[in-house]
Amino acid sequence: MKKLFTCIITGLALLALTGCSAPLHSQSSYNKLVWSDEFNYQGLPDSSKWGYDRGTGCPDICGWGNNELQYYTWNRKENARVENGKLVIEARKEQMETKNYTSARLVTKNKGHWKYGRIEIRAQLPAGRGMWPAIWMLPEKWEYGGWPRSGEIDIMEYVGYMPDSVFGTVHTEAYNGMLGTQKTKGLLCRDLSAQFHTYSIEWTPEYISFRMDGKEYNHFKNDQRNIAAWPFDKEFHLLLNIAVGGNWGGKHGVDDAVFPQQMKIDWVRVYQ
Repeated sequence: MKKLFTCIITGLALLALTGCSAPLHSQSSYNKLVWSDEFNYQGLPDSSKWGYDRGTGCPDICGWGNNELQYYTWNRKENARVENGKLVIEARKEQMETKNYTSARLVTKNKGHWKYGRIEIRAQLPAGRGMWPAIWMLPEKWEYGGWPRSGEIDIMEYVGYMPDSVFGTVHTEAYNGMLGTQKTKGLLCRDLSAQFHTYSIEWTPEYISFRMDGKEYNHFKNDQRNIAAWPFDKEFHLLLNIAVGGNWGGKHGVDDAVFPQQMKIDWVRVYQ
């Protein structure tokens, strides 16, 4: 997901795609649990851990910078709730204000933010053309400037018209979607909407490793060049959402017959 500008991921055929049998990297430098939500309660998400991005992004970044079609609600169980030990984020076909779809975008901003660590999220993804779920991170304070100068870490992105692929990406001033230079790799897997998988990053001062079920499929190295290439020495917070449509998610339109769609999250854990 992109924070401030319209970004189109181009050249998908050129992205490096590896299979589910990618090498296993189970070792971690970070093993102390410092923050988590196990979702062992009922009702709205825990307000001490989660806030919401609201509405359409207007007037600052209408469509959330991507021409997205949903209205993000808050404190509304139809779009975000905890039930049966899972966080459920639900995209629905319904009108709210000027939009024909609703969804939710949960954030830990001002409630949980970290510099370096292992961030893990176990999730089952939605299905259907037009779905664009993401598990990602943005700077807590934007100390190097607006997007993309302060960086973005996309732990997991998925678009419904590519149902067998997930992507891990970083955006920086030097490498970003506006320039078509974002550092992206994908992983092929057949059951992303049928099974739970663990999406994670290992973020150190030297690299960010993107993993699914412990298997590394993207490795972004700090080349020590400058802040334009590596702004990842500041605190970032976590975001969980389903976007509808948009420049990438809606590239082949939206299938209204698939609604409602859910991203279910078993747990979120941060280790340092």
